[in-house]
Amino acid sequence: MKIDRLLAMTVLLLNRGRVSAKDLAERFEVSTKTIYRDMETLNQSGIPIVAHQGISGGFEIMEPYAMARQFLTLSEIEAIVAAVKGIHTAVDDRVFGNLLDKVKALLSRVDRLQLEEQGAGLVFDFNPWGQGPAARDKVNSLRQAIEHTRKVSFKYLNMNGTESERIVEPAVLILKGYLWYVQAYCTLRSEYRVFRLSRIQELRVLEQTFVRKQAPSLEGYAWESDWSNTNLHDMTFQFDSKVRHRVGDSFDPEQVRSQDVGSLQVNGRFAEEEWLYSMLLSYGEHVRVEAPIHVAEEMVNRARKIIERYQKLDR
Repeated sequence: MKIDRLLAMTVLLLNRGRVSAKDLAERFEVSTKTIYRDMETLNQSGIPIVAHQGISGGFEIMEPYAMARQFLTLSEIEAIVAAVKGIHTAVDDRVFGNLLDKVKALLSRVDRLQLEEQGAGLVFDFNPWGQGPAARDKVNSLRQAIEHTRKVSFKYLNMNGTESERIVEPAVLILKGYLWYVQAYCTLRSEYRVFRLSRIQELRVLEQTFVRKQAPSLEGYAWESDWSNTNLHDMTFQFDSKVRHRVGDSFDPEQVRSQDVGSLQVNGRFAEEEWLYSMLLSYGEHVRVEAPIHVAEEMVNRARKIIERYQKLDR
């Protein structure tokens, strides 16, 4: 419908700035003539569209213009409320509490009653399972350090269990999956690193401040160093049918194939790290490493060491 296209164009121009007629035509699958007519329609409706000529030309909306609340549907506002509530579960910050109040203020009394009657259709909870106040305290301390450009010190355990003292200049907090990370400039390594909050101990926000540096973009960020390593191998695991429910939680569905006997075979490229062996051992006798052979041998060695710990028990 034309009205839907016009609204979508308005939102796009507000978010993207200047966009060429060709790009708009391709995006909305119409002709450039239609785009010009649509721009004229938007102008006549009171939206200040400006046309620029030349190689870098295109259409854009004049700077002061903003969308009114009536352009948002009740469902869209409900989604925003759910997202802000989710952030507030993980970050105990007055900013998000105030933001939640402002978003709710967009709702009329009738809208609020309607949402209360139909219940929450969408819930975001960014507070990871099993993590209590200590995890939230780390997040809040780091947010304060980022806001006030204060250096932070802590002890850090890497994936191999090696402990090191770090002083960092925190830049960005990241929630990836169910785990928190912080991107920070590490004074020990003289470069930006990403640290996993669950491996941070004795965190202290220092009085010493720092000058913000240009942090690497997190879009398409390579999962290296403290996130994972590049020691990837093609691996094959065989799981018993008794643990089918858990396999779906641990692996991508595209990596899993059902077998005739009800068991599951998992094929994929995995980093040979401590987390991998810990995860596989948690399946006990219900998993078998079929390839590569050195991973299977390491599983046997670890199982033997577990047995040795119990050999001295009184019988």
